[in-house]
Amino acid sequence: MINSQSSNRLPNRAGVGFKGEHADDVIGQPKQVGWFEIHPENYMVAGGPRLAVLEALCADYPLSMHGVGLSLGGGERLDPHHLADLKRLVDRFEPAMLSEHIAWSSHDGLYMADLLPTPMTQKSLDQLVEAIDEVQVATGRKILIENPTSYLALPQNSIPEIDFITEAARRSGCGLLIDVNNIYISACNLDFDAGDYIDAIPGDLIGEIHLAGHEVDANADEKVLIDTHSRPVADPVWELFDRLIARIGARPTLIEWDNDMPDWATLRAEAALADRHIARFSGVDPLRVVS
Repeated sequence: MINSQSSNRLPNRAGVGFKGEHADDVIGQPKQVGWFEIHPENYMVAGGPRLAVLEALCADYPLSMHGVGLSLGGGERLDPHHLADLKRLVDRFEPAMLSEHIAWSSHDGLYMADLLPTPMTQKSLDQLVEAIDEVQVATGRKILIENPTSYLALPQNSIPEIDFITEAARRSGCGLLIDVNNIYISACNLDFDAGDYIDAIPGDLIGEIHLAGHEVDANADEKVLIDTHSRPVADPVWELFDRLIARIGARPTLIEWDNDMPDWATLRAEAALADRHIARFSGVDPLRVVS
């Protein structure tokens, strides 16, 4: 049996990624954000201080697990050891949400520390649906899949991205994690209308939203945006986010900041800004309503 989520829920307000350097500012302190996200791969250990910290975090906050290593879009059988480790972590900490990327990061036993693009073809779509099914059966949980960041159009692509991710979700029964920054970057790099993409996403499939900062590649001959997660959210990304939640309503929204990590006060302020956007454009103040 596949459950949509644990008995916990992510509130329809802003959360942030948990970083060890912020532990003293967060654990045992008054609540300052709505929820936290972790990458499960960082906690697939037998014991020790990492799991102890995670136990303390879960005592105070809802948790989302956002995987980076399953290689859902690789077209190969998923690593059974990785799946088993993920299930143990999910069973122990019962996250409110579980998600992964539409990407590949391994081939024939070789693992790359990157999220590489999946071709948007019928064969890749069929393989992705099978992989999602395998994860959902193994964990007993409905998952979310995240739209990718694109830097160039793969020549073999034959299905528009929005159609690809929507059909994958409909066929597998999973939901969508919509990364608005990824849409903006891809639209700039591939020259399509980000607003049209935002408007085409089925609202009923969206379980979570991500926001992040980006940079311009200084080494490229032409302007190329890079998904660095190293800056505050850019104004055009906020505008797309506002457009999305004005249509679909409030959703759990993560501020992703993984590089050039700021202090806790700066990260908390970015989450507070997201809460203000949610209140203004969704019509629901996330700080006043229990979701």
